[in-house]
Amino acid sequence: MDLFVIGGGGREHAVIKSLKKSAHVGTIYCAPGNAGIAQDAKCVPLNPTDIKGIVEFVKSKAIGFVVVTPDDPLALGMVDALEAVGIKAFGPNKAAAEIESSKVFSKNLMKKYNIPTAEYSVFDAPADALTFITAQGKYPTVIKADGLAKGKGVIIAQSETEAREALHSIMDDKIFGSSGNRVVVEEFLTGPEVSILAFTDGDTLKPMVSSKDHKRAFDGDEGPNTGGMGTISPNPYYTDDIASICMQSIFLPTIRAMKKEGRPFKGCLYFGLMLTEKGPKVIEYNARFGDPETQVVLPRLQSDLLEIMEAVADNRLNEIEIRWDARPSACVVAASHGYPGNYQTGKRIFGIEQAEASPGVTVYHAGTRIDDKQLVTAGGRVLGVTALGCTLAQALQKAYSALDEIQFEGKQFRHDIGN
Repeated sequence: MDLFVIGGGGREHAVIKSLKKSAHVGTIYCAPGNAGIAQDAKCVPLNPTDIKGIVEFVKSKAIGFVVVTPDDPLALGMVDALEAVGIKAFGPNKAAAEIESSKVFSKNLMKKYNIPTAEYSVFDAPADALTFITAQGKYPTVIKADGLAKGKGVIIAQSETEAREALHSIMDDKIFGSSGNRVVVEEFLTGPEVSILAFTDGDTLKPMVSSKDHKRAFDGDEGPNTGGMGTISPNPYYTDDIASICMQSIFLPTIRAMKKEGRPFKGCLYFGLMLTEKGPKVIEYNARFGDPETQVVLPRLQSDLLEIMEAVADNRLNEIEIRWDARPSACVVAASHGYPGNYQTGKRIFGIEQAEASPGVTVYHAGTRIDDKQLVTAGGRVLGVTALGCTLAQALQKAYSALDEIQFEGKQFRHDIGN
């Protein structure tokens, strides 16, 4: 069966490489893809949010199954449009995707169904938000744009001055566009963070292996938030006991809540968790595979990804057994100098073949393109260098050794992933 994967980053490259292992897969198309994805799939020059264009292309090629991975097309109703013309897809419909596309919706859902999360208040005027923050007098405080912001719509304010600046940036200057029309002001939680991706068909939920993302740009968790600078799997803080608590108090209650709200969630549901002194709490939901969590989770998947995705689409996930490689994995992201702020692209990339010569190493392309027959940088996050190892220390050593083989002008990365 021919497939279509929507998106063009490292996450999509990891999904495509995993799908290619299936004996049931024919040609894989991808829109828009990137230079690395082009080695594993046929790239199509369509925008991921071009719902009409993608539906027409999929119909014209008689493609049997579509995987929608980015947040924007899910929030816009890509799955609804595909299903309306009889095309099976992996991913939530527009109503279910609101669990990510609106922080206000997700926080209210958790409050209504007693799912543990940070205390919060919602504001649509910066003055009201600042008055509340000042009256609380608790710093740091967390300020989140309501809508989608490419994983960067969260500002942690350490003082009243920083809170005022954050609110002005989000709500007045609209640095995240209309996503900042409303904000959620949250209490600041502390503890180890855990990322859990889970397959769910709306009734059955099967968590994937755990992972830990590193969001800050620089070593020591310093600098601005990014889309993610590296990941490890499993997460050493996520014990079997904590996993059991999360299943009973967070995972199952969430899918039951969505079903009760008339928005059954089908696809990959991401739980961003904080392990606080009072137990696990939800920081955020994502309505799709995380990036770069996918780059460490899917290399450990031993089952057929397409079979799992079809079972999700057909509401028979309870029939599927999902097997995982016991070996840990690690991913280190190579970014452009200046990311997540201003950065230059078009820098020539060398050494990927040498990096992948080491057993168990895979280089996922996040922001690359071909310019004049040369591989060059084309984004903030450029590559994700992933390795499997007998131990986490070995996986990290292999990933960093492979990263040393790769060179491009301005290569920026964290040296402390997994520390």
